[in-house]
Amino acid sequence: MTVDVAKNLHEVLGNLPQDIRLVAISKYHPDEYIRAAYAEGQRVFGESHEQELSHKVEILPKDIEWHFIGHLQTNKVKYIAPYISMIEAVDSLKLLKEIDKQAAKHDRIINVLLELHIAKEETKYGLTLDACRELLKDGTWRTLGHIRICGLMMMASNTDDQKQIAAEFDTATRFFEELKVCYFADSEAFKERSWGMSHDYLTAIAHGSTMVRVGTTIFGPRVY
Repeated sequence: MTVDVAKNLHEVLGNLPQDIRLVAISKYHPDEYIRAAYAEGQRVFGESHEQELSHKVEILPKDIEWHFIGHLQTNKVKYIAPYISMIEAVDSLKLLKEIDKQAAKHDRIINVLLELHIAKEETKYGLTLDACRELLKDGTWRTLGHIRICGLMMMASNTDDQKQIAAEFDTATRFFEELKVCYFADSEAFKERSWGMSHDYLTAIAHGSTMVRVGTTIFGPRVY
């Protein structure tokens, strides 16, 4: 193995406070790298392509908690609904309804995060803060019995400006607190703030994150 996955994983874990969860982003990385992290106790992995994920689900240990982290098309939901633990990037009511519909077919409740678009980049997906407020105010989500909204997810701008990155994380944290009071005061499940990746997860931890998504730092450069 050219990458020392075990060493890298423990270095990342050593940087995380006890209450911060790690999602090891394994997309485009070979099965043996996931097995190496699994052998060290890592159980939560993130993927963003349905076909690659389906292959890995079939051949890797069954107690892995799989998170879908990429932009998810509604027509792909049915393929991952039988086994996915969390869908981290829900960016529309339409997608929320489809997840609920497909989860119902398998008598499951699927955990989801609402994805925010805070970064100053058009290429990023997600709901604006106002669009997210509108989605929740509409109330349709309350009728969906097979999804559980567990918090928010976002990606900071791809920049070296740590002050800007920190400010974007702070915006997301304040918004999380607003939604908690307005819509989820009685929900113990609504607690996750998924932000922070390989290049900015230490900043994210200092600015409200409860769950970081780290791939390259653990598994090395992706093999496309």
